[in-house]
Amino acid sequence: MTLKHIAIIMDGNGRWATRRKRPRTFGHQAGVKSVRAVIETCVEQQVPHLTLFAFSSENWSRPPKEVQRLMELFMRSLKKETPELLAQGVQQQFIGDLSKFSDSLQNKMHEVAALQPAEQKLTLNIAVNYGGKWDICQAARQMCLEVANGDIHPHDISEVQFNHYLSLGDQPAVDLLIRTGGEQRISNFLLWQIAYAELFFVDTLWPDFKHDELRNLISQYKLRERRFGQTSEQINA
Repeated sequence: MTLKHIAIIMDGNGRWATRRKRPRTFGHQAGVKSVRAVIETCVEQQVPHLTLFAFSSENWSRPPKEVQRLMELFMRSLKKETPELLAQGVQQQFIGDLSKFSDSLQNKMHEVAALQPAEQKLTLNIAVNYGGKWDICQAARQMCLEVANGDIHPHDISEVQFNHYLSLGDQPAVDLLIRTGGEQRISNFLLWQIAYAELFFVDTLWPDFKHDELRNLISQYKLRERRFGQTSEQINA
């Protein structure tokens, strides 16, 4: 079964650190290795699109010190990881309301997003200050402006057309959604884009999630029957 797009809610960094009697930020640092692992596995498995939930619009409510450390880690990772990602054929994009970040971080994200690998093998979407409800609202706002300007007619609005105004509107819908850390909820992530995704909730905390576990989930995904509203008989005809 074709697998074009994997999305991951990377959960469990804080609990991983707490169990080791270390600060929560220690878990976030450890989680960077898992990011590397899933990127490498997606390239290996020829999955062309990967979206990672790095920082939600709700995460600003965390303790200020933790948020500050997360921003510092994000900037450090962009500087350190980008050359290697380009060498692997990975092109980075950032989705979410980037205006909430510092000017220096915004500039770095724009700089990184403009870089193109010599041979692109994977589009890595990093969701930062992102929320699924925000995404749908900003798409609706854009369409309302175009209706007001007379560029489109309300009767012409369709799901296909609306999709183009969303984050990732130029990419395939999510096929496989994974959440680590044992929780079984979507947490306002890609609400439109995961409409028919296959969902996997695993107990593994994010810093412990590595190559073999993702390979195993990809294998399980390929055993599932995706019907998109049809019957098994129709699919197998």
